[in-house]
Parts: sequence; C-alpha cells; structure tokens
Amino acid sequence: MVKQSNSNMTKAKHLGIWMDHASAHLMEFTVDPIETKTIETNASHHSHNFGKNENLIHHKEQHQAIEYYKKLGQIVKDYEEVIFFGPTDAKVELFNFLRKDQHFAKVKMTVKQADKMTENQQHAFVREYFSKSHIF
Repeated sequence: MVKQSNSNMTKAKHLGIWMDHASAHLMEFTVDPIETKTIETNASHHSHNFGKNENLIHHKEQHQAIEYYKKLGQIVKDYEEVIFFGPTDAKVELFNFLRKDQHFAKVKMTVKQADKMTENQQHAFVREYFSKSHIF
C-alpha cells in the first residue's frame, strides 16, 4: 500500500481576507495565533507613461485588477469557506469575479463591510466570524 501525503488534511479550511484595491491581508482561521499573509497589487500609479489618454490608463488599471483577483483566486480555491471584508468595493469585485468561475462553486464565500482595521482587529474579526458561523 502506498501512503499518500495530503497537505489539505492539515491545512485550514477557513480564510478571512481583509482587502482594498491596494492589498489583501489573508488570515487562515486556525488555532492561535492567526498569521497574516499580504498580497499587493502590481498597480503602478505612473499614469504619465500614457500621457493624457485616460482610456489606456483605465484599461491598464482594469488589467491589473484582474491579475490581482486571479492571484487571490488561486489561494481561495483551496478553502471551504472564505469571508471577504474591508472598506472598499474591492471585496465585492473579487467576489463577483470568482463567482463567475465554476472552480469556486464549492467554496462558500461571504462579503462583509468593514472599516480600516489594525492587524489585531482583523484577526479578531476572522476569529469571531468563523467561531459564530460554526456553532453546532
């Protein structure tokens, strides 16, 4: 008999993502302490490269947002449940982006409005959300 190692067995199944358009703070809901991994967009604010052509600037920003959401999607697909929270519409945009893809059909995704938060506040939010949502 061949013993297979399955890294998903030890991996957390719940993920909290506090995000805005500049960065995403990913927090696995596991035993304390919760650790944060940050992913930043590659968005450059050097619009002078395009002169005054707003259409090119807008197109580049959209492309960068899509790449940001794809990068986050690669992480989200490995979880059973994800809570997106933060102060901007980035969380809703990511939710809508992922919901269109059948690869995320089995991932329970929720969006909650939240203000800017310290890292400790983000951890407390994730801990409280998943603790309350999993009372049996």
